[in-house]
Amino acid sequence: MHLTGAVLITAQATLAIAGLAAVLAHSRARRWGWCVAAALTICVMGWYATLKPQSDLDWAFDVARSVTADQSGEIVTLRNVRDFDWYGVSEAKERWVSRTVDLSQLQSVDMLTSVWDSPDIAHLLVSFGFSDGQRIVFSVETRKETHETFNVTGGFFRQFELVLLATTEEDAIKLRTNHRQEDVRLYPLNLNAMQRRDLFQSYVDLGNDLAQTPRFYNTVTANCTTTVYKLAQVIAPGLKLDWRLVASAHLPAYVDRMGGFAEPMPIEDRLMRAKITDRVKAYDGPHYSQVIRGLAQP
Repeated sequence: MHLTGAVLITAQATLAIAGLAAVLAHSRARRWGWCVAAALTICVMGWYATLKPQSDLDWAFDVARSVTADQSGEIVTLRNVRDFDWYGVSEAKERWVSRTVDLSQLQSVDMLTSVWDSPDIAHLLVSFGFSDGQRIVFSVETRKETHETFNVTGGFFRQFELVLLATTEEDAIKLRTNHRQEDVRLYPLNLNAMQRRDLFQSYVDLGNDLAQTPRFYNTVTANCTTTVYKLAQVIAPGLKLDWRLVASAHLPAYVDRMGGFAEPMPIEDRLMRAKITDRVKAYDGPHYSQVIRGLAQP
């Protein structure tokens, strides 16, 4: 059961009535107001507790599959890696592939932020680069059904499940820069070999765990940023909670303060250097990952 359509309206109306009851609690009918407020609160919480995350609904095509992995030592085979050719915001040539990577060849980790509306809110993606040229992008997202569109209210009230996507860089970045018209920035992270491996492993474990035990997305407590924060605690247990985990477009300043970037520079310069949108919008050729990093000419 999900908060959509009439159910969502009913939930919102119930909360409005509860608010009215709270107002009554401060009026002459204080006793009745408190009784109504308490009864409605119990009803809402009881109903809320019955909502359970699902794994077999009619998912939107772009989140139809969640990544899982088979692992033998350093060798990891990722299933359901999305490698779409996008030609519109909601139109693409669909292609789901498998990718096998060797963790001993994991040589880089990049953080990508994508701002789409509010300048204070960004979607967070993490890209892992291997010495054989492969790059895998992980993205924690809302798993919408075919009839659903994202809304913040639904994110508070268990409307959406949580999904972990693994994609190619061309898929994840082109969708955002060329079609959604988002501002994408790329930041190389300063991690040693063990930290890179442990962070990748935490994503692998999350994907396999979600396949067995679905979870709900939550606008504040289980979103693209807070989930990555929890994964990052595997490699840095002392990470502190910070307001920039919610105002996620400011996350680079937080990472910078925590020493997460290799090259020291003023944060204003780092933000400018991280811009890749204009560079990649007009490019549709080989060596995409090198071009977006300025390592090859378009």
